[in-house]
Amino acid sequence: MPKLHCCPECFSDRGLRDSIFPLLDASEGTCSFCASRNALLVEPGRLATYFELLASVYEPDPDGKSLIEWMKDDWNLFDHPAMDVAHAEELVAEILSDGEAVRRPVSPSTDFESQGLVQWETLREEVMFRNRWFLRETIDTDRLRELLDLLIARDLPLEWHRARNRKGERTYPIGEMGAPPRHLARHGRANPAGIPYLYLGSTPETAVAELRPHTGETVCVASFDVPRIKAVDLRSPREIVSPFILTDASEIGQLRADLPFLERLGDELTRPVLPDGAAIDYIPSQYLCEFIKKCGFDGVVYRSSVSDGMNLALFEPKQATGKEVRLFVVEKVSVSIAHVPPTR
Repeated sequence: MPKLHCCPECFSDRGLRDSIFPLLDASEGTCSFCASRNALLVEPGRLATYFELLASVYEPDPDGKSLIEWMKDDWNLFDHPAMDVAHAEELVAEILSDGEAVRRPVSPSTDFESQGLVQWETLREEVMFRNRWFLRETIDTDRLRELLDLLIARDLPLEWHRARNRKGERTYPIGEMGAPPRHLARHGRANPAGIPYLYLGSTPETAVAELRPHTGETVCVASFDVPRIKAVDLRSPREIVSPFILTDASEIGQLRADLPFLERLGDELTRPVLPDGAAIDYIPSQYLCEFIKKCGFDGVVYRSSVSDGMNLALFEPKQATGKEVRLFVVEKVSVSIAHVPPTR
């Protein structure tokens, strides 16, 4: 019987793909589990140490779920279309040399908890409605700094885009498509008033969608070259962080406990804000971005709430080089609604 081999695509994990598989003297070929071709291949048992460490943060619980379900829910593992629960069970059973380990019900260990989410909510309330500059509430900034270092953006595009509504027949030159001057910089999702950041979209469609345009409007879209920068990626923390690059079970357990906190920070930058409330509602995300900037990052990447693309808030606009400006006409604007039950 031929030996089975797995590849990084089976797991959909950045740490395994970028840091671990290249160290395992992998061969190249077609994966036995997800059928990816020209992939790095290793025998499953060579990953045993990493998966045993991850499995150790879960404990037996007759009312729990399977280890595979927890791995999928907690770490977004096995996101490949070919890796359903059955295939994932087969693979992990091979890795651990234990078929029962993937079937017995377990739950996360109760030894690990996080105060990050509670701390953020109380700080958010204070900075919005009670104190602005000298805060009584605190957050564990040392831990937050550690978590941000696990969310460094990878493989960002080199070209980004910014859109402006065209006024009359005038097309903005590239010199007027960057960040506004300080005296015109209004409150933004990431920047306080008077501190201009450059907001960019990953595609022209994303940049235009962020304007909330009307059908028939003509918009100017500029393209910018942004060199390799150090940015925090808050789009989907569970897809970005990897438990496999950690070397201690307690670190993995604590990271798992902190993931809801990181997701909340990502939501802070993405949730829609009505223009009338922007000056107040943007304060928590501005506070977060100021801290990210203080930690030495060049910007923050976050989901677009109005398109399938992503956005970049660049703290130092001069890091982007403008190239050209093109005109686009908005052909269609899509609206999605949801019923809100009456309040009593």
